[in-house]
Amino acid sequence: MYAERPQWLESVFEDSSPPPKLFAWSLSNLGIQSERAPNAIHDLDRRIFVLGVGNLGRLFASCLAQAPGSPPVTLVVHRKELLTQWDAGEGIEITRSGVVEKNKNFDIEWWTDTPPDHGPVREVSDGTKLVNLIITTKTTAALPQVDRLRGYLDQNSTVVFIQNGMSKLWPPHGPAYTSHRYADSEAPNFLACVTAHGVTSQGPFRSLHASLANVAIGAVLPNQTSSEAADYLVRLILEAPHLDGRSVSRAEFWILQLEKLVLNAVLNPLTAILGCKNGALFTDLDGDLARVIDQLLSEASQVLQLLVSHESSAEIIRAVPAAQGTEIPLDVSPQGLRDRFSQPRLKEMVYQVGRKVGENTSSMLQDVRAGRSTEIRDFNGWLVETAAFLDPSLDVAGHGTLVELVEAGTTLRVDQLAGHFDNGGPPS
Repeated sequence: MYAERPQWLESVFEDSSPPPKLFAWSLSNLGIQSERAPNAIHDLDRRIFVLGVGNLGRLFASCLAQAPGSPPVTLVVHRKELLTQWDAGEGIEITRSGVVEKNKNFDIEWWTDTPPDHGPVREVSDGTKLVNLIITTKTTAALPQVDRLRGYLDQNSTVVFIQNGMSKLWPPHGPAYTSHRYADSEAPNFLACVTAHGVTSQGPFRSLHASLANVAIGAVLPNQTSSEAADYLVRLILEAPHLDGRSVSRAEFWILQLEKLVLNAVLNPLTAILGCKNGALFTDLDGDLARVIDQLLSEASQVLQLLVSHESSAEIIRAVPAAQGTEIPLDVSPQGLRDRFSQPRLKEMVYQVGRKVGENTSSMLQDVRAGRSTEIRDFNGWLVETAAFLDPSLDVAGHGTLVELVEAGTTLRVDQLAGHFDNGGPPS
C-alpha cells in the first residue's frame, strides 16, 4: 500500500466545490485601445496559451511564435498591472548572442474569477475548452493553476508543464488526482519539458538567453484514449527555433526529470546561500564545498535508488518502447537504473552541466536577490518528502539543512556552510 496522500492531494480531495468560472481580462478592459483583434474562437485549435511570463514563459512564447505556420500565442499574466506594463513596453525582448529580439505580436490576458466592470466580458477561452496550454509558473503554483482551470480542460486538451521540479502528476499521486477531478477518460494529456537553456531576467518581459541548450518533452500522465491530441503542440515545440527540442519516451523523460531535479537541488540552493554564479561551486575539487556536494549527491542517490525499485515506478518503467534501428536502447533494468543514479554517476552529471552553465546565475539566486519566494521545497524538499514516503529511516539531513537555510534567507561563506554539514548543525 502507498503512504498517506500528500498534503496537496489531500486538499484536492477535501475540495468538493465546482470548477470556478474565470474571466479573461484584456487591454480593452482597462480602457486601453489595442490594434489587435480579440482572440478568435475559430482559432482555438491552433492557439497556444502560455500561462506565466517569467524567463521560461518568455523564451517558449517567443520561440513558438516563430514556429512554422506562426501559431497564435496568448500570454496569460498573473497580475492585472502586467497588462499595463505590456502596453507601455515593446513586447517580449530576448537577448541572444548579443542580438536583441523584440516581438509584440501576442495577445495578452489576465485570468481571474472577477468579471471586468469595463469593456467586453469574456470567459476564458470564450467558455469553451482550452486545447493547447503551457504552464511556465513556478513549480509550486503550476498544479494549483491547472486545477483552477479544470472546467476548461478535457480529453482534447494538452497541458505542458515547464518547470524545474518534479511533476506532482507522476504515479502514484497523479492518477489519484485525475480520477478525482475528471470523469473517466476525460482528463487532459499532461506532458512536461525538461529544459537545459539558461535564461536570466532583465526586467518585465525582458530576458537574456544566456546559454543555448536543448529541451526534452515527454508524457507525464497521458490520456490513453486521446494521446494523439498532444501531437500538434509537441510538433510545434520540436520545430520552434532556438529550443532544440526532442521528444522522448515517458520512461526516459521520468529519468531526465529526476536527473534535472538533482542538478537543481545542488546548484540552486548552494548558489543562493553563497551568492555566487554556478561555476564557483566547482573550482575546488577537494575543498569543503566539494565535500558538501558529495554529501548532497550521496543522499539524493539513496532516494532515487529506492524510488526506481518502488512499486509506484513500475508502470513507468514497463512502458519503455523498443529501440529503433541503430538507436541505443534505454536501460531500465534494475542494475541499469542503480548505475545511472549512483553517486559517482550523479556527480559526473552535476559537475559536467554545472561547468557548462558556470557563467549563469541560478534561478534561485535570482529569486533571492529579487525578494521572491524560492522553489527550495520543490527541489530539496521533494527529496526530503520522497525519502519519508519511501523509507523514513533514510538520512537526507543535508537537503533538510539547505531547505532551512534558504527559507531563512541565510547567506554564508563556504567554511560557514560546511560547518552546518560537518556536525549536523550550525557551527558554534
